Amino acid sequence: MSKFDILTPVLPESVADATVVKWHKAVGDAVIRDEVLVEIETDKVVLEVPALDNGVLDRIDQAEGATVTSNQLLGSVAVGEVVVTKKVETESTPAERKEAALSHHDNHADALGPAVRRLVGEHDLNPDEIQGTGVGGRITRTDVERVVAEKAQVKAQSAVQNTPVLNTNRAEQRVPMTRLRKRVAERLLEVKNTTAMLTTFNEVDMQPIMQLRKKYAEKFEKQHDVRLGFMSFYVKAVVEALKRYPVINASIDGDDIVYHNYFDVSIAVSTPRGLVTPVLRDCDKMSLAEIEKQIKVLAEKGREGKLTVEDLTGGNFTITNGGVFGSLMSTPIINPPQSAILGMHAIKDRPVAVDGQVVIRPMMYLALSYDHRLIDGKDSVGFLVTIKELLEDPTRLLLEI
Repeated sequence: MSKFDILTPVLPESVADATVVKWHKAVGDAVIRDEVLVEIETDKVVLEVPALDNGVLDRIDQAEGATVTSNQLLGSVAVGEVVVTKKVETESTPAERKEAALSHHDNHADALGPAVRRLVGEHDLNPDEIQGTGVGGRITRTDVERVVAEKAQVKAQSAVQNTPVLNTNRAEQRVPMTRLRKRVAERLLEVKNTTAMLTTFNEVDMQPIMQLRKKYAEKFEKQHDVRLGFMSFYVKAVVEALKRYPVINASIDGDDIVYHNYFDVSIAVSTPRGLVTPVLRDCDKMSLAEIEKQIKVLAEKGREGKLTVEDLTGGNFTITNGGVFGSLMSTPIINPPQSAILGMHAIKDRPVAVDGQVVIRPMMYLALSYDHRLIDGKDSVGFLVTIKELLEDPTRLLLEI
């Protein structure tokens, strides 16, 4: 009987190893070509490993939680025709699925008596995982009962670890931190310890952009099949400001300053697995509609866990919009090896002075966190003022003045 190996995908050079997050199939389960067998989580993304052919999951070498490297053996699949359909497999009982799977293991057929075979099926076990102690390596009832007891003990220990512990009506739940969350924590702490981070603030009157959106939103969506949001204006303003202050688009590499003559902007996106920063590439060459479409694609991929390493690699400057969650003001943390990050916040009606009169305007705070080792206060303040002026007069974005 032929088999194919299940291997860890080739990891990027910047990713040393990965973690086995979830097996979608158990040993003995039928698999169909291109079905996802296992999910592997790196510091940046979750990778899906599909089946190369039809067959039965024959062996699992790396259990959930194991740390693996590129091209490491995860398990194998015994190739063969899958008689049952997905629907039938879902509706059948575990014992029936196991009985069907056993038919693919001819080498074990003679090692199981009728009573032992029935017991194996009832407990949804795989003969490959049972060490036979009978004559000629035959599997006995005692062998099966031993494996059942071991699995019950492991399950009980797992339940204790993941069940909320009640203490005078106060509950706690302990769960392992995801690999992505660990890496985010490490990077944030690294930034605090290795950069001279400083944050400067300003505010912007959003009324001109809000009036522009109100006037053209319907026509824009009809023509481009995407909503006209605020982020496209933010990205356009950032690109123009980066052109005027190239040091903010630069980074430190050892004793060198690397100036980037292109504009790849990272957009902070909140996902179920944590905060990620997919990259909008060559933003200076994109229209408002193209920016909105690309942001929508990246946001959807983030929510579905479909972002690739390429989506998250690079980026010279980051925009984070805490305003979507109601944040009024914050001090965002730099996304290394970048040198600055711009925080956008909630738009709130506030009284402001305009031409000597107090009026109510939709105002938004801006926050620029930057590495003071590279960026001086003059450049950081000038950069933020440029963004303010461009957003308060959006026609300048189109004229690039």
